[in-house]
Amino acid sequence: MYKRSNYIQKPQYRTNERITAKELRVLDSDNKQVGLLSREEALSAAREQQVDLVEIAPLATPPVAKLIDYKKFLYQVEKRKREEKRKAKVSETKEVRLGPFMGAADLENMRQRAQGFLEEGDKVRLVLKYKGRQIIHPEFGQETMRKLIAGLADVSKVDRDPKLEGKQLISILSPERKKQNAKEENQGLSIQEI
Repeated sequence: MYKRSNYIQKPQYRTNERITAKELRVLDSDNKQVGLLSREEALSAAREQQVDLVEIAPLATPPVAKLIDYKKFLYQVEKRKREEKRKAKVSETKEVRLGPFMGAADLENMRQRAQGFLEEGDKVRLVLKYKGRQIIHPEFGQETMRKLIAGLADVSKVDRDPKLEGKQLISILSPERKKQNAKEENQGLSIQEI
């Protein structure tokens, strides 16, 4: 018995005699169109070339089938999926923790760390924690948060304004794409001028 969480169903492709359509648009292994063939003609062409007839687009009118070795076809499909997965950039949310009474040097270090995350394309979650009786004066934490957000204004935009949740002041920043592209163009221009 399979557990649902561990069982991943792979897409099923009809091959050879399992194809039920009477007429098929047939492609060869190089994706060049062979033409519209009846099911029997397509199967005989597959037998002549010693390959499989694989139905790749069953919902098309007429359905599309390909003359290719079935295992090679599955390998190509997996390879395409791996390429797409590799190219997709997953944006993460990184967290930067602050205190309400941070010194200027510590605040600058946190600004540089957050700026690095933003330049890599990740979102940044700024969390300022109040400890003990520090919550009595939330204005100090809000001022620290404002300074940090102002320091990151050239590379980020505020997705969520600072909001007090319990004993934490939380804000979320995301990278500003337009300004990054403008900086790259300006650097390119200054190099050309020299």
